[in-house]
Amino acid sequence: MAGASLSRFADNYGYTDYGVIEREYEATRLLYATESSHSIPRFRLKESEITSLGNIVSTRKRLYEALGVSSDGEAYEKLLDALANPKELRKVGDPGGYKKASRGLFSLPFAKFYEGDGGYYLTAAFIVACLDGVCNASIHRIMLLDEKRAAVRVVPRHLYTLYQRALASGRPLPVTIVLGVHPAVLVAVASSPRLGVFELEAASALMGGLEVFPSPVHGNPVPVGAGVVVEGFLTGERAREGPFADILLLYDKVREEPVLTVEEVLVSDEYAHVLLPGGMEHILLMGFPREAQIWQAVARVVPRVHKVRLTRGGGGWLNAIVSIDKTHDGDGKNAIMAAFAGHPSLKHVIVVDSDIDPDDPVMVEWAVATRFQADKDLVIVREARGSTLDPSGRDGFTAKMGIDATIPDKSKADIYRRARIPGE
Repeated sequence: MAGASLSRFADNYGYTDYGVIEREYEATRLLYATESSHSIPRFRLKESEITSLGNIVSTRKRLYEALGVSSDGEAYEKLLDALANPKELRKVGDPGGYKKASRGLFSLPFAKFYEGDGGYYLTAAFIVACLDGVCNASIHRIMLLDEKRAAVRVVPRHLYTLYQRALASGRPLPVTIVLGVHPAVLVAVASSPRLGVFELEAASALMGGLEVFPSPVHGNPVPVGAGVVVEGFLTGERAREGPFADILLLYDKVREEPVLTVEEVLVSDEYAHVLLPGGMEHILLMGFPREAQIWQAVARVVPRVHKVRLTRGGGGWLNAIVSIDKTHDGDGKNAIMAAFAGHPSLKHVIVVDSDIDPDDPVMVEWAVATRFQADKDLVIVREARGSTLDPSGRDGFTAKMGIDATIPDKSKADIYRRARIPGE
């Protein structure tokens, strides 16, 4: 199958086959062990009717190859341009090749990843919903309840808005769940543009065009080549969802979440996708679009931004390192405030000069040790809105900290220069 299939990208790397594995914890062990492998792990979860892949973009190099770019700046600009200038989808007829799953949701690669998880989850699926001319696509964790029902974690953003509008009109929200697509589609879907910008149209701009076909029950657009298509309704019924180990490897609390009732489950000869919660693929897919937002915001206040990194230790979400060129001594603090504005969930940011590589934690620590004075280079913002993922926050409020670890006085730059070996 052509279009946005997962194999269109994964075939470039080859596969290592791991056969049939258990639904509990085995995917976790396998995906952690193969995060840095060149080949793509291929496996089938026990009793699933579709083969799955993992660690598709578990390295930044692979993520950039999926986007067709070779540098940070090029990657950020391409994504931001796609979100600002979405491209019309190319609509085609039923591509064929799908069959009804014999056991409904039990046929899909629901897995239990960590010992405290409250159930079996799909982690790489996204939900397409269209209501009154507005379409949205967004990634949500989905917890298996039975063959025809699942609980969906719906945070108060765009899908939630459409869901509430549908319920207010006395009807459930028709939704289409899609699993197993080209990673560039997932990047666009994870980007959370404003409501009214359809993420699949952003994916079309990102990929130079995207073919979609109408889902069989609701007629929602589905990328050609998707491995799994599920038609259903988000209903007014609620069920307990969680605990679930999220991107920070902390257990999100149990909530009453909307119940998905399933009308049809379709699988193809393409692949499904199993994403490891808290793994590098999760961090990159969730964090990269926010890096782009930080890059754009900081670029407005300093001469040049070299790199933005949401760190693994911060779950690709709470902690950032930004390297810049500065003209004035105040540029470092302006960069700090811009970074917080660009990614409101950000909790800590360190700003460094262009000679410091944000990918090298030792160099970043060295910059803090030699170029930072806490009495004048520390920025603290109290009682700011932060991330609900942070357990140390208070009802979503947090204290934010910025460290300006740039050279404080350009006239004395020589005394801050790190010793180097000639030719290196």
